[in-house]
Amino acid sequence: MKMKLSKPQLRRIETSVGPADALGNIDLLGRNKLALICSRKCPGDVILRTYDFGGLVRKSELAIVSGFHSPVEKDCLRILLRGTNPIIMVQARRITAFRPSISLREALDVGRLLILSPFEDKKKRVTEELATVRNAFVASIAEEVLIPYASPNSKTEELAFALLASGKRVVTFDDHPGALLTAGAQVVSPEYSGSFSTVGTHAGGEV
Repeated sequence: MKMKLSKPQLRRIETSVGPADALGNIDLLGRNKLALICSRKCPGDVILRTYDFGGLVRKSELAIVSGFHSPVEKDCLRILLRGTNPIIMVQARRITAFRPSISLREALDVGRLLILSPFEDKKKRVTEELATVRNAFVASIAEEVLIPYASPNSKTEELAFALLASGKRVVTFDDHPGALLTAGAQVVSPEYSGSFSTVGTHAGGEV
């Protein structure tokens, strides 16, 4: 017998960085939050490490915040949905244009998912500009940011530099850190689950 899924109610809320439309459990904003942002093109070994990370964190209490838009982010979402940890998904368009899948609706029903959009109702389609703004919003509402990989000269790399310059803690895997390490990012292993339970070492110290 299939579970009858309730229809999520849309609300306008205030976040730490401004207003947003919301579907789901807004109490998740009070959890410890780690943002996940990754470039669309990503080396295979980094993809595997990100999958390892998703498999480990999915049974934790750490809320993962992401647009879940790039291929790696999408795959990580599928892994997370098979677990129990909190998930916060941020849309790069109006939230009324979004139709949650059955797995997302199930996560909404049990209170482990929050879907946000900081955009006005007229923003119907995802554009590169909106995705850039969305990723900045994702990073802003999280305590820390995990960037498994940032392509050279990409919007993701540009965002990472801006976050580091502002004092935000940014972490990355050590396979292809590129310029992120030079800019101040810290290296972690896939077992990392935020500063609340850190592992790994880096030339600059323990993380």
